[in-house]
Amino acid sequence: MKARDVMTTPVVTVRPTASVKEVARLFLERRISAVPVVDDQDKIVGIVSEGDLVHRSEISTEWRRPWWLALMAGDEALVAEYIKAHANRVNDIMSRNVITAAPDTPLYEIAEMLEKNRIKRLPIVRDRQVIGIVSRANLVQAIATSGSKLDMTLSDATIRENLLMHLSEQSWAHVRPLNVTVNCGVVGLWGYVESDAERKAIRVAAESMPGVRGVNDHMTAQPE
Repeated sequence: MKARDVMTTPVVTVRPTASVKEVARLFLERRISAVPVVDDQDKIVGIVSEGDLVHRSEISTEWRRPWWLALMAGDEALVAEYIKAHANRVNDIMSRNVITAAPDTPLYEIAEMLEKNRIKRLPIVRDRQVIGIVSRANLVQAIATSGSKLDMTLSDATIRENLLMHLSEQSWAHVRPLNVTVNCGVVGLWGYVESDAERKAIRVAAESMPGVRGVNDHMTAQPE
């Protein structure tokens, strides 16, 4: 699956000149937690999220550092915190280094980008124009609505070949002492493995193969 298959669209956006209060109201009204910021040509220039509104002077939640921590932070960090807490316009509080993805980006890459950058959502752009948003929630929804792999009709020989090929691509899998049988879609796993963790991983791999209807685990883990 690709980003375009799960992304939320159309996307709610704001201009850099929008006020912080307008964005806060927008979050509440639309039940969203972030919006891309776009210029007059609808090109993305930033993103603002609930996290940008946490430490605000209106609600007395500004950063309050002990004097010694303030000295360690330095003037640049303190100035940035002040602007974040007191600015009235989105342009002054938005994140400018926006991580984006293309609509044909595979979902596994989307998941890696979210995890690596510790973010909750990715704007999906084409020619710098936002055409969708993929969030963690979208990935969960994709799992919940995905079709069952049991719906695929594959021969036992194909299932066995696919499983062995998949395991051979895993650096942790020791395929040589492993024997795999498939009968009417039910996989039998035989042989010795290095650990209980490897045994579990091999079973999980077999269960995740398209066309597999069941797995019988006869493997034995080498004593540690």
